[in-house]
Amino acid sequence: TGQDSLTENGYAKAYDNAIAKFNAIHRLVNDYAPESIELALTSDDVRRIHQSSKKVAMIGIENGYPVGTDISNVKKFHDFGARYMSLAHNGHSQLSDSNTGEEDDVWLHDGLSQLGKEVIAEMNKVGIMIDISHPSKEAIKQMIELSKAPVIASHSSARTLCNHSRNLDDEQLGWIKKNGGVVQTVAFSSYLNKEKHEARDEALKQIQLNVMDSLGSQLLTRKERQELSDEDLLEYMENYTKMRNIVKSKTSVMSDLPPAVDVSDFVDHIDYLVDKIGIEHVGISSDFDGGGGIEGWSDASETFNVTLELVKRGYTENQIAMLWSGNLLRVLDQTQAIAKELKQ
Repeated sequence: TGQDSLTENGYAKAYDNAIAKFNAIHRLVNDYAPESIELALTSDDVRRIHQSSKKVAMIGIENGYPVGTDISNVKKFHDFGARYMSLAHNGHSQLSDSNTGEEDDVWLHDGLSQLGKEVIAEMNKVGIMIDISHPSKEAIKQMIELSKAPVIASHSSARTLCNHSRNLDDEQLGWIKKNGGVVQTVAFSSYLNKEKHEARDEALKQIQLNVMDSLGSQLLTRKERQELSDEDLLEYMENYTKMRNIVKSKTSVMSDLPPAVDVSDFVDHIDYLVDKIGIEHVGISSDFDGGGGIEGWSDASETFNVTLELVKRGYTENQIAMLWSGNLLRVLDQTQAIAKELKQ
């Protein structure tokens, strides 16, 4: 849920948006496509659904903003099926400072608010994994200190390799290792190789603008997209997807473009994280719905390319299984086990 004003009206709109999304997911798995996709609530569900050849759906909440000031919403969201949640997104929430504070060194809570600290305890109690991707460094430190369960960074990479505020530095990686958590490297080009991304992005910008213009649309910033109505956003994303496919086709035969950030760059981050904190603390994420996608892994149909690169670098079948799902499911199991203990 996008960040908006920290007012009762803002919280109410965010809550309604979250409930609408929960309901849409439940309609999808229960009414529209129950034969092909199923909602998983536990690691056992994930394995059972996978064995049945269905697609596995899991619900995460990116930004705790819809919680508002009513902590009972944490359990309500859990009962709807949420199994992980971050406390901030692009902008400070009522719960936590965001990494975006690094842009102007303006902070709201110096980490977590008091309500944010209470939400961490409630997430532990009900069994929702704590996602540290997007909150500020100080907020992440406080989350790890407060949490009784391991945390996840659902989509972050190594800051040593790419200096972006959404990535995690070596000190943060050490906190997560000690906590028992998992960092899921993300296939977001600007988080993987800043120099390659910027050179390629500059070369592609005019092509993208021309294609969007031919589709009767224009290229919008993330902030501009967040201000669109649901109907306008859907239309925009349809055109944006068409544009990406057209540009991909056009550039496939252009030999003079700077090289794209690719699967090799992505796995470089996996290698670094594995060396730094151990393979049991590393995972994989795409962020396709949030702007992710790199050369060789631009959508789900190209997922095998990541596995192939891991094989080329000497990872075993068991290690690859840990990276793709095993480590994350281990944290889910631990989170749910701790929730049971806290209820006794």
